[in-house]
Amino acid sequence: MMDEELKYMKRLSFDYPNVDAAVRQIVSMRSLLKLPKGTEYFFSDLHGENEAFIHLLRSGSGYIREKVNSFLGDGVSEEKKNELVELIYYPVRALSRHHSAYGNDEDWMIEVIHYLVLICREVSSKYSHRRLIHTMPKTYETILNELIFLDNQDANKAAYYEEMIASSVREGIGDQLITDLCILIRRIIVDHLHIIGDIFDRGPRADKILDELMNYRHVDVQWGNHDITWIGAAHGSPICVASVVRISLSYNGFDVLEDGYGINLRPLSTFAGETYGDDPCDCFRIHQLDQNRYDPVGPSQASKMHKAIAVILLKLEGQLIQRRKEYLMSERLLLDKIDWKTGTVELGESDYRLKDTNFPTIDPDDPYRLSKKEQEVLDALISSFKHSEKLQRHIGFLVDHGGLYSRYNGNLLYHGCIPMDADGNFLKVKLKRKDGVTVIVSGKELMDELDRMIRQSLYSQNKEDLDILWYLWAGPKSPLYGKAKMATFERYLIDDPETWAEPKNAYYEWYEDEEKVKEILKEFDMDPETDHIVNGHVPVKIGENPIKAGGKLFVIDGGISKAYQSTTGIAGYTLIYDSHAIRLASHKPFRPASDRISAKMFTKTEVVERKDHRITIEETDAGAEILSSIADLEKLIELYRDGVLPQHSER
Repeated sequence: MMDEELKYMKRLSFDYPNVDAAVRQIVSMRSLLKLPKGTEYFFSDLHGENEAFIHLLRSGSGYIREKVNSFLGDGVSEEKKNELVELIYYPVRALSRHHSAYGNDEDWMIEVIHYLVLICREVSSKYSHRRLIHTMPKTYETILNELIFLDNQDANKAAYYEEMIASSVREGIGDQLITDLCILIRRIIVDHLHIIGDIFDRGPRADKILDELMNYRHVDVQWGNHDITWIGAAHGSPICVASVVRISLSYNGFDVLEDGYGINLRPLSTFAGETYGDDPCDCFRIHQLDQNRYDPVGPSQASKMHKAIAVILLKLEGQLIQRRKEYLMSERLLLDKIDWKTGTVELGESDYRLKDTNFPTIDPDDPYRLSKKEQEVLDALISSFKHSEKLQRHIGFLVDHGGLYSRYNGNLLYHGCIPMDADGNFLKVKLKRKDGVTVIVSGKELMDELDRMIRQSLYSQNKEDLDILWYLWAGPKSPLYGKAKMATFERYLIDDPETWAEPKNAYYEWYEDEEKVKEILKEFDMDPETDHIVNGHVPVKIGENPIKAGGKLFVIDGGISKAYQSTTGIAGYTLIYDSHAIRLASHKPFRPASDRISAKMFTKTEVVERKDHRITIEETDAGAEILSSIADLEKLIELYRDGVLPQHSER
């Protein structure tokens, strides 16, 4: 036996100090392999739409309602089933509403606990006792454990079971017990959660989405281009700070910045008011004027702030492009192409009249230099981002649970694209590493190299190393962006829509081709015959099929963001993979709850691939890890029995 292997076995013996301990663990793991796989949920492009996403998550994209209806059947009224469903989704709100109407109705609470225990038993039937214990809320874990696993049909224990429920209600913990049961049901329904990018962007409260995600045990995130800029901003990248503030303000996102993360916008507001006092800032009018709830800012002042940060961003982009020659983005240097006398800009071989020429902070002789006051505003914003405790906690979660792509249970997950050329070959991209070495990579190598560069940059003392995060936001060969250019300048200041075009990477033509998609799967060491790609980023338009390449690739950006719903005609997709099938759920726009109605989001579900047998844990990635652990434990037992390692009593 190699020395390294023996060292590993010695470390393993600390957890399993004798044959009996190792055997018990093997029996437990072999039994676990025979259980059905848990249900995976795939969401993409949440764009800060917290209310809609949290409803989808808490409802299991309609799956909880299906379970309640099928399990309770015709023996329970529709009114009661609707009441239970609303309670499971939003227990605190539903309990408050009931108590306001009926007072402390103990009989109702006892009845509800009975129903919730039955539903919990039904949805948890494919999980081990140990897994359920780990999933339970901890406040009244002992009581939950007894209620769910006790056989209340046993005459000897029926009275014990009933008194446990009744006593809980009488002693004043009924509300908490109901809430814990509801949380447990939701956690069981969503066994593993995959987020295929863009948690952040134009919606009101991305911070509330992350609060919700952090309550789930099994979550992974494939970073989107919006996420990567927020990661950069939290780590102090000036250009990423300016980018996320510009996007947030353009969609009136003051709530997520100020109330969500405590970002101090006062220096920007003061500067914008002083600089653009009489300027109507028509080119910088903000969208979604009704979005803010906590700190509404008048549209005139918001537009001035939007213009101020947009100018700062355009300057920072010019500085970065000049600094990073290897990004090959010199055509995006436009501030120095402005003729201030004629009010035009040279774009390619044509001159275009600017819709706005009031830019008092731009020096024609040095257009990319920040003014002293602009630098002070930017410094204040950077400090605010870096010192937001909540933001740092959320971004830490994103970094720890995220990456550019993931391979999980036969599905390849990534947000944007695998860059390709017009012939369908993987696009070769030149990257300059932190140590100065230049590499040319494509396909999987490109994704791996970029992932490594991102992680290195987050721990670098040189903030210019964070430039790669901005490139991933807007660069022409970025797998997260997937377009030849980001026409920010043109959309603001030029009236000709032809200049607004942002040509997509050739990937978005080739991903309709089944053979080409199989090549991508092979590139990532996956089975091209059985495996799939799950993709986001580009909204699926009205009439377009989200199932592509003969069922090998799913595009699940269906427009949960309100800004896209006129294009998509729906309000998002959820891909659901349980032990029987892969299903695609499409959703109608979310209707928030009011005093009179419950929250609703109508869902239509179709089976896109039915498995020929029920998939067990043994057939999953987790199963492969368990089998590997079993092999290690069997080797450890062999070493104990051969006397190579001594056995010890258990602590």
